[in-house]
Amino acid sequence: MCPLTSAGMRALHFSEYGPASVLKVAEMPEPHAGPGQLRVTVRASGVNPADTYVRAGRFQEWIPLRLPHVPGVDAAGVVDEVGEGVTTVRVGDEVFGITDYAQMGGANAEYAVLAAWAPKPAALNWEQAGGAAGNIETATRVLDRLDVQHGTVLLIEGAAGGVGTTAIQIAVARGAVVIGTASERNHEFIASLGAIPTTYGPGLAERVKALVPGGVHVVLDSAGSGSLPHLVGLVPSPERVVSIADANAATYGVHLSRGSGPGADAPSFEGIAAAVELAEQGRFTVPVAAVFSLDEAAAAHELSESRHARGKIVLKP
Repeated sequence: MCPLTSAGMRALHFSEYGPASVLKVAEMPEPHAGPGQLRVTVRASGVNPADTYVRAGRFQEWIPLRLPHVPGVDAAGVVDEVGEGVTTVRVGDEVFGITDYAQMGGANAEYAVLAAWAPKPAALNWEQAGGAAGNIETATRVLDRLDVQHGTVLLIEGAAGGVGTTAIQIAVARGAVVIGTASERNHEFIASLGAIPTTYGPGLAERVKALVPGGVHVVLDSAGSGSLPHLVGLVPSPERVVSIADANAATYGVHLSRGSGPGADAPSFEGIAAAVELAEQGRFTVPVAAVFSLDEAAAAHELSESRHARGKIVLKP
């Protein structure tokens, strides 16, 4: 393990909850790898919808934070510190992974401590790898809960976003048939990932029946656009629907899957290594919607909140 220092680093942070304008970049103390962890010099890190929810204060009751808080849960970089008990990596290795979910952040900075990781595959560049791990874990967690396997017919609401594009590829690799809802301008895009595209909104049930006369078996709501009443009607019971974005999911008998806070699901970190194998086989990629600098993070958060990003939003230190 490298010796601890009191040096500082440039990091994105917010000292109060609020709109994207509360985000600032400043010198902050460097984190250090604890037991079972490693630290990386960050080459790229992701912006997730959950980061915007945390910044806006929507998760205060579930996840109390010590402010100022550095957002971001996924990052890619070069290992420069190895914690006690870590034997699978060495200083200088290239990896991508996730910060400690209990802290809900820490990745959008010059240095980040990872709690789960895998070697960065050559098939993914730094921007792709930096935005990959959080979506992989989330998609794997939900697909496992829905028992998506060979022959499963899965509908993904909001298929063009970061989690949606990841879930399409993992589900297809398992042998599932995937129906993805997206705006028409994104139909060709999600079809290229292996999904059968359709539009969201009124008439979805009829469009789905025309595509798959036998109907869908399970549904992943990654949009949180208030469509759960209609999505529940596509399957025999609400237990076959999982949302990662609708705080009112329980009202419809739907499980809200979260990676942290009270009632959080157990994480599926093994999905990160599985995605590496798929990437090396040419069966998994990370569509990047946009790349911003840390100083442009407010614009990155605003793009995420617009729900118009096609793929992953990434920050470069």
